[in-house]
Amino acid sequence: MKFAILAAGNIANSMAEAVSGIDAVEKYAVACREIERAKKFADKWDFEKAYGSYEEMLEDPEVELVYVASPHSHHYQHTKMCLEHGKHVLVEKAFTVNAKQAEELIRMAKDKGLLLAEAIWTRYMPSRKMIDEIVDSGVIGKVTSLTANLGYVLPHVERMQKPELAGGALLDLGVYPINFALMAFHEDVQNITSTAVLSPTGIDWMNSITLTFADGKMAVLHSDMLAQTDRQGVINGDKGYIEVQNINNCEEIRVFDLARKMIARYERPQQINGYEYEVLSCMKAIEEGKTECPEMPHSETLRVMKIMDEIREQWGMTYPCE
Repeated sequence: MKFAILAAGNIANSMAEAVSGIDAVEKYAVACREIERAKKFADKWDFEKAYGSYEEMLEDPEVELVYVASPHSHHYQHTKMCLEHGKHVLVEKAFTVNAKQAEELIRMAKDKGLLLAEAIWTRYMPSRKMIDEIVDSGVIGKVTSLTANLGYVLPHVERMQKPELAGGALLDLGVYPINFALMAFHEDVQNITSTAVLSPTGIDWMNSITLTFADGKMAVLHSDMLAQTDRQGVINGDKGYIEVQNINNCEEIRVFDLARKMIARYERPQQINGYEYEVLSCMKAIEEGKTECPEMPHSETLRVMKIMDEIREQWGMTYPCE
């Protein structure tokens, strides 16, 4: 499949590394606003073509699947452009800045019979199935709650400080603890309480979120762009608990009993870098004529976006691009 990347920032390099290890992927094209940057990226990763505009790349009839790697603020615009040109799209998380934008893009993809998938890599990783199987085995008993956090020292990352680029911790980092909770707990979210520390420019530097589910389960979540956290997810039951080391790219799963004694340990399978799974899922879905990937269906993308919309409403935080 002829694969193309729209916008060649840092995350595009991670994706290029992943597809370099997939035999069925042809590294076909990359597009940037500046042709020299596109050429440099294409040379580095051995892509066949480099384009100095997104429109020019999308007009290439050979392009099949486009990975949108631009800032959150531009996902809606760039994904819509891809769909208008008849391209299948894998768009980086957060999918869009709000649910309204997401709903429009999903409608458009379905109308055109095109695949549209969110590149939230943790949804596609084998470790997700491993976690589910451990919970379903009953080894930790009846599950009642979980905690999850993700934090990195990122004040130097310009796009994350800018409201016009939909910056802040929530869309970039908070989306992972939220997805971790929704992958573990499947009932409707009944109540959301949250608070945030906002920067002088009005984006969230750090946040705390509690989700209460219809069946009484609770998820306590935290994300932070000013400090390093342990990135741990813990699922709690009445017979023990599960620790997931690094919810952003699972490194190890540990199971503990009521005496807090570790009774099992599972390592994640070998991987290129973790991004490969979402691409493989997209390729399979396209071959099967689907417009969504089963690991991250459109209903779950919308569920996440609506939760983040409500959270931002509680904070009074909006983006200029809205």
